[in-house]
Amino acid sequence: MTGPAGTAIAARRDGHLARLRPLAPFFCLYVSFGATLGFLSGGAPLILRARGVDLTEVGLLQVINLPVGLTFLWAPLLDRVRLPVLAHRTGWILAAQGLAILLLGLLSLGETWPLPALLALAIAACTCVATMDIALEALVVETVGTERRAFVASAKLCGASLGGVIGVGVLVGSYDSLGWRVAVLACAALNLALLLPILSYPERPLRRGQPVREERAGSLARLRVLAPRILVLGTYFAAAYLLSGPNTLALLDLQVPLAQVGLLTGTVLPAVNLVMALVAGGLSARVGTVRLIVVGAAGVLASGLLMALACAAGSAPFAVTATILNFLFGGLLGVPVFNMIYRWAQGKRPATDYALLFGAAFFAAMPVRVASAALADWLGWPAYFAAALPLYAAAVAGLAMMVGRTLRNDEAVSP
Repeated sequence: MTGPAGTAIAARRDGHLARLRPLAPFFCLYVSFGATLGFLSGGAPLILRARGVDLTEVGLLQVINLPVGLTFLWAPLLDRVRLPVLAHRTGWILAAQGLAILLLGLLSLGETWPLPALLALAIAACTCVATMDIALEALVVETVGTERRAFVASAKLCGASLGGVIGVGVLVGSYDSLGWRVAVLACAALNLALLLPILSYPERPLRRGQPVREERAGSLARLRVLAPRILVLGTYFAAAYLLSGPNTLALLDLQVPLAQVGLLTGTVLPAVNLVMALVAGGLSARVGTVRLIVVGAAGVLASGLLMALACAAGSAPFAVTATILNFLFGGLLGVPVFNMIYRWAQGKRPATDYALLFGAAFFAAMPVRVASAALADWLGWPAYFAAALPLYAAAVAGLAMMVGRTLRNDEAVSP
């Protein structure tokens, strides 16, 4: 198309590209994060089980995820210590990711090693990737303006979803032809390739342009600020898993074939998360964070009610529909929630704050993950989902009120 209309379209396209280009380094590292964790904590158990490893031993591999919730233990080090040569956060990202790549290279040699050795290497690699993640989140807080963080949160969820597809769907799906060594080395090579864009990120000048807005008198004072937010986030994540996490188990009990359940969780879920994260970034900027949380939560509650009715009726098709609806509306909530975590972590020690906020949510959900299946077995699926609905509603209401209070306070102090 030529003429004024074509020029206008080209200008809009160039404008969109100019706005998206700074997000590319973040998106690449989030893909790396999702692919590595997906392969280590989601794919490796499947590979080892297929090779005949005892189910109890395979279950131990869930501790691979533990460093993600423990980053608050070493996050203060990332805030206080600056590594030489590179900028503060970029230096830590390079060091953590570089060590993860080396550990994956070593892991590729261990196809026949004892399970404890493989587990130790996987936990060490996960620790490095989790450390990279909190350094990256601190970089977002320090260099990305408030008005742009919803799009970074969208890039985070899109990248992590795409990474999960690569780590589980591609590497594990191709495992029979790739083998252990090539699959693990492919994961390491992906980490290396996706690390390169962040090296050109202008951290130093951007940090000078984004002064910290929320000061603190001391660690105790800061903890008093964060504690209510940690409680709200932890309650929300626990309630969200209680209502949404066991859906696939319910599908199996309703005689949905395992292959179909695997398709839903391994392909449909990450694909839906990716699309909804893209949509939610724009919606969050247009309709507002609180409204988007309310809309997403209403959809999740509707899907939970449909799931309870489907289980009571023994209807597998309705249960599958409810699960997909849960994916859709749950995917809307990720962007506003992570956007608020960025805002709440906006202090002098953003790596520590982010690690505390997200780590608490992770740990709050852990007991629920363990107990939910037993609770469903005791109550039965219809009663289980019916009981989870008011708990989720209360948790989301608390989250929405906390978010609304934060936004009102920000508006009150802004010039």
